[in-house]
Amino acid sequence: MAKGAKAPKGKKITLNVAKNCIKITFDGRKRLDLSKMGITTFPKCILRLNDVDELDLSRNMIRKIPDSISKFQNLRWLDLHSNYIDKLPESIGQMTSLLFLNVSNNKLTTNGLPVELNQLKNIRTMNLGLNHLDSVPTTLGALKELHEVGLNDNLLNSIPVSISKLPKLKKLNTKRNPFPKLEESDTFIDSIKRLENLYLVEEKDLCPACLRKCQHARDKLNKIKSMAVTTTQRKAMFSNLVSPNSMARESQEDWR
Repeated sequence: MAKGAKAPKGKKITLNVAKNCIKITFDGRKRLDLSKMGITTFPKCILRLNDVDELDLSRNMIRKIPDSISKFQNLRWLDLHSNYIDKLPESIGQMTSLLFLNVSNNKLTTNGLPVELNQLKNIRTMNLGLNHLDSVPTTLGALKELHEVGLNDNLLNSIPVSISKLPKLKKLNTKRNPFPKLEESDTFIDSIKRLENLYLVEEKDLCPACLRKCQHARDKLNKIKSMAVTTTQRKAMFSNLVSPNSMARESQEDWR
């Protein structure tokens, strides 16, 4: 937006308009869907509908989320993606019923993520992709129920250590971040960029059963590698053999 230009005047959402946007999901939950409405400011009138289970304000032009959003105490699903939000309110930590939070494709920086995020003890999915994060707060490691984390398309130059502390993590998207190249193995970093699931742990962090499983998998890979090397060596030994010997030829003809 040019300097001195006025912010676009968005659509005004009245209480009646909001009520008409409430839908019932297939599992019987109430969803307030105000996505793609051209909204520029958070509509305060919807605070009177704070008994909804899901709130969708995605694909608008909202720049600020007020502290009053914490009045949605029953909210399990909050979608704010594709707006212009650069900071989340501290009060978001009071929304302890949240299971799903999508704030991707905004203007969030690391400073815009409040430490109160660590109070979302029940959160299972958090999408922070397509923002301007250069690091991820260590508070993320306190969210033990997290199953999926989106960190793609940010400014991260390392994998957050706190990620390895999430016991239920199943999906981690770190694609398209400016990870630095490693002198010893550039391909390793390239593979990290392509991975959607990444697990990095130390032996001391694994239980005995998991450690045995990892060691078994490693031994199996080493065995396959060893077999590949042996096969290559055998091929080299017979590299000068132009045609099969008479016994081999006879054996082939017997199978015809």
